Amino acid sequence: MAVLWVNFFIVFISSLFSRYFSRSMEGAITYIKPNKLLVFFSIASLVLVSGLRNNIGDTYFYMHSYRIGDFSLENFKFEAEFGFQLLQSILHLISRDPQILIFTTALLTNLLIVVTLYKYSRKIEISLFVYIAAGMFTVSMNGIRQYLAAAIIFAATKYILEGNFKKFALVVLLASTIHQSALIFLPIYFIVRRKAWTKTTFVILLVGVGMAAGFNEFSKFLFSAIEDTKYSGYSNFDEGGSSLLRVLVTGAPLIVAYLGRDKLRELWPKSDYIVNLSLLGVVFIIVATQNWIFARFQIYFGLYSLILISWVIELFKKQYRKLVYYAIISLYFLYFYYEQVIALNIDYKSDYLFW
Repeated sequence: MAVLWVNFFIVFISSLFSRYFSRSMEGAITYIKPNKLLVFFSIASLVLVSGLRNNIGDTYFYMHSYRIGDFSLENFKFEAEFGFQLLQSILHLISRDPQILIFTTALLTNLLIVVTLYKYSRKIEISLFVYIAAGMFTVSMNGIRQYLAAAIIFAATKYILEGNFKKFALVVLLASTIHQSALIFLPIYFIVRRKAWTKTTFVILLVGVGMAAGFNEFSKFLFSAIEDTKYSGYSNFDEGGSSLLRVLVTGAPLIVAYLGRDKLRELWPKSDYIVNLSLLGVVFIIVATQNWIFARFQIYFGLYSLILISWVIELFKKQYRKLVYYAIISLYFLYFYYEQVIALNIDYKSDYLFW
């Protein structure tokens, strides 16, 4: 756990100073461009800690599969999720050591996430702080394939904001070769590309609450729809549901965004799309209170909340912004300690990093 604490400190401090040594972007006063060198230190720390691990979640199984599997290009087939198999085939040509798979996926995932936050976050240190404190960084070391697919789609945020569906669809199709669940973003694109806080917004929320309330009927319908697919095993998944505390943590930035919706649009006219994506994350985490498997969809949408939370500070009057800033730091730190240390008791192991 000591390695994770050191990583937490390095990432926050380097990203904090990257903003202090930043510059304004031309033609957009509210945007700032953090110092690239200092952001690089944040990326390097995230990649090294994630990429040099040998445990946490399903890391062991990925390493074991890579070690014993036959990933020769002669046996390669363009079947479902072939992208991840192709990645392993290429890496096999370089080394049979499974650490190369873990390091490569960590590099791609964290690089894509941080570069996207670099472009759109108002306060990058807040975004990265919450990325770690809310448990997303830890989850990225568990759901390796899905988080890589999510990072690829997250990197295509530009196409959502610009309304370029063709390019966005190509990125989604690429991500689906890593994890098929990424295909959900093809219809999602049309749902989020609209003004936030309209009747549609509240209908989506009510649908989420309704799905949670009538979960037994909803789950029967869903699992019957996927019973002939490779994900049919999810119907037997029974590890309880997401906690109400996680629902609160996920929904808090959205509540503030709603209260300051007019000012947020003034600061960033295209923020509505980020709000809608964050809203879908809340919907899935509400449904996940009945079955944790639905929290896997929050992997995709939680990344957009990292952008949103960096902007909500600006919605407060200037004299209150420091208070809100420190409140976010304090509350998310407490949540990190409760979840990672007390509840999960994360034990980080590595053959390369020792503390």
